[in-house]
Amino acid sequence: MSQKGAGVDLDTSPGYLLKEVSSALRAAMEEVLRPLGMSVTHYSCLELLAQRPGLSNSELARGAFVTRQSMNVLLQALERDGYVTRPAQAPVGKALPARLTPRGRKSLEKATVAVRSVEARMVSGLTGAEQADAFRALKSMARALRDGGGGDDGA
Repeated sequence: MSQKGAGVDLDTSPGYLLKEVSSALRAAMEEVLRPLGMSVTHYSCLELLAQRPGLSNSELARGAFVTRQSMNVLLQALERDGYVTRPAQAPVGKALPARLTPRGRKSLEKATVAVRSVEARMVSGLTGAEQADAFRALKSMARALRDGGGGDDGA
């Protein structure tokens, strides 16, 4: 007997497919980052700091999709190992803005090459136009969920 309507059809569920892609992407990234002594979160933290120097622990945690506690542990290790630097005292408020060190930048350069190779592999079966369409669709989905809205706003 068919269970139609009893749950989500996994073959046609965009949420399930996105989770499958996300899981495969994370596994592929971990595979190429592991030989460099990095995790995806480690890489994400360095990439965020390269693009936005001075982010706080909370801002980094949001950007890397981890808890503040997890990011704090990572930042302490990155600081201890010479990849980032933070002031001993907060310049304003409680936040200790982090910045990459030259060692952190060099490590990030190697990791970026590895991550780009994974992303290139992920979209290798798509034409340039399909890649652009997929990018727009993913951005639209994220925006709709974040904003609580729906529908197509043409972006």
